[in-house]
Amino acid sequence: MHMHESIEVTSWFYIYFTENNGMAFGMELFSKLFLTLFRIVAVGFIGYYLYNLVKREVKFGYVACIALIFSGAVGNILDSVFYGLIFDHSYGQVASFLPQYGGYAPLFYGKVVDMFYFPIIQTTLPSWFPVWGGQDFVFFRPIFNLADSAISIGVAVLILFQRKQLSAETGGKNEKKDA
Repeated sequence: MHMHESIEVTSWFYIYFTENNGMAFGMELFSKLFLTLFRIVAVGFIGYYLYNLVKREVKFGYVACIALIFSGAVGNILDSVFYGLIFDHSYGQVASFLPQYGGYAPLFYGKVVDMFYFPIIQTTLPSWFPVWGGQDFVFFRPIFNLADSAISIGVAVLILFQRKQLSAETGGKNEKKDA
């Protein structure tokens, strides 16, 4: 696929090819090199933490959540480290794999490929709606990838269903005190 090409799977789900320079939702807070190195360091810590959880035989559900976060982060790192080296640009063309003169970016400067788009509701806001009245509105506009999904699902399940274990791991107390 070339940049911004899409394939309609259903009216509310598209495979939409785009490349993300930054973090979630395309935010670019720091330099690309800083972001990539930060991700690598963070994944190192998460990997070490995960290794220790498995050694301590912590509950499977908690370990699975951390493993989802870890694997999603590794997937995004692989894209940002290598994608720019092994593909040329995708603007107006399908990117070539291992182009003769190299990719579009050096090591650590690649973009992360995003492809899942779920515009569940597409409408125009009523003119009486404050500030945005009359403007087009798309519910769930972000475009993301499988790695982002793994991270999001891992964090959500961790918060929703693993609070007791999370509290124990972070040194918090999960007991209510009487007043």
